[in-house]
Amino acid sequence: MERPGEEDDEAAAEDGGGALAALVRRQRKEKRELQAKIQGMKNNVPKNDKKRRKQLSDSVAKLEADLEQKHKEELQKVKETSLDENKEDSAAISMARLELENTQQVQPPRISKAQKRREKKAAMDKEREERIAEAEIENLTGARHLESQKLAHILSIRQLEIKQIPSDGHCMYRAIEDQLKERQNSWTVATLRAQTAEHMRTHVDDFLPFLTNPNTGDLYSHDEFEKYCSDIANSVAWGGQLELRALSHILQTPIEVVQMDSPPIIVGEEYSTKPLILVYMKHAYGLGEHYNSVKPLSDMTPDNEC
Repeated sequence: MERPGEEDDEAAAEDGGGALAALVRRQRKEKRELQAKIQGMKNNVPKNDKKRRKQLSDSVAKLEADLEQKHKEELQKVKETSLDENKEDSAAISMARLELENTQQVQPPRISKAQKRREKKAAMDKEREERIAEAEIENLTGARHLESQKLAHILSIRQLEIKQIPSDGHCMYRAIEDQLKERQNSWTVATLRAQTAEHMRTHVDDFLPFLTNPNTGDLYSHDEFEKYCSDIANSVAWGGQLELRALSHILQTPIEVVQMDSPPIIVGEEYSTKPLILVYMKHAYGLGEHYNSVKPLSDMTPDNEC
């Protein structure tokens, strides 16, 4: 769609010479084609890939600069030729050049309130994505990355690798659930939580002495212990070593927890079956500790190693 005044500029160019008018039309078309190409390039680069976004920005700047230089040289060549033929062409060339360099004063369109809100939201989303990308890049040298590297090495010696479990408060139970599936056991997270709470209620003396009020330092009262068990069964309360101990007795299976800087912790050693294996990660997420499952080590290439 032509902007106001474009038809007049083109008519002026035609008055100054057919070659100039043709050049103006072709250069305008080349600009539109370049913008379409740039948009396609942007769509192919993930918004959170900061490195590729920087490379894309440099490439776009070079493409635009190259096209602008090419157009200027073409205009100069037409100008020199036209001046030799007719001195009056210089005014038409100047007008066409001004049009191509977007220096024509155009009344900006009025932006609606809804459009302003959309633009503000888009700017906020872009800023958030940039912050996430920066945090991910910074994390490559942080505790999370180092922990993942060390755990990957520890597990690879045993021909195992980490199997990611969602961080939703159920991670320990989901990791147990995942390990049980390998043994054709279909217990769900809800079942594991309910059984854990029930076992702890019926073995109060085995668990109550290890629970203290974080505010007072006193041992849990029976009411506090009952609420603790209720939260296990009915909420997304995180699980820890006490819950693992209960689960090892319920399942009559050892549970081994692999860690970064310490020997593995094994609960339920009195049972002779093959242990379930979990991975404890202290720096996996900003909220704190996290449990993952494991799986047999797959064939890995340098491109997809941790």
